[in-house]
Amino acid sequence: MMPWKKRPKSQDQKGDLTAYIDEGSDIEGTYTFNGTVMLNGKIKGEIVSNDTLIVGEKGVVNATIRAGIVLISGEVVGNVVGSERVELRGNARVFGDVEAPVVVVEEGVLFEGHCRMTKSRPAEVPAAPQRDFSVVPFKQQR
Repeated sequence: MMPWKKRPKSQDQKGDLTAYIDEGSDIEGTYTFNGTVMLNGKIKGEIVSNDTLIVGEKGVVNATIRAGIVLISGEVVGNVVGSERVELRGNARVFGDVEAPVVVVEEGVLFEGHCRMTKSRPAEVPAAPQRDFSVVPFKQQR
């Protein structure tokens, strides 16, 4: 095989990534994408997607993030909203509010901000029957 030929997808080290933004990249403005993006560069501004953003260990983000799934291992200064989930991993440093139906914060993460766990989409969660809990009968067993 010639060294400059593209490797088959099964051997691709980056998996199913749509884009890989490396350490040498410095982006300012609004970044929108579809698919899965791995970010190890610097971004300042706003990131918007319905898909997956992975902020690598060397990623530095000074932006508001709105995406479906957000996985953070680097540094983020700004609010993070995930429509599905947000994970703060390893030695992540997050300075801002985090909002998602599922929020995972691993040991070792530095997180300064508020966390708000939103409700899942209404179609996914059946409505609970309404009950009045102001008076609850209690029987003591002896």
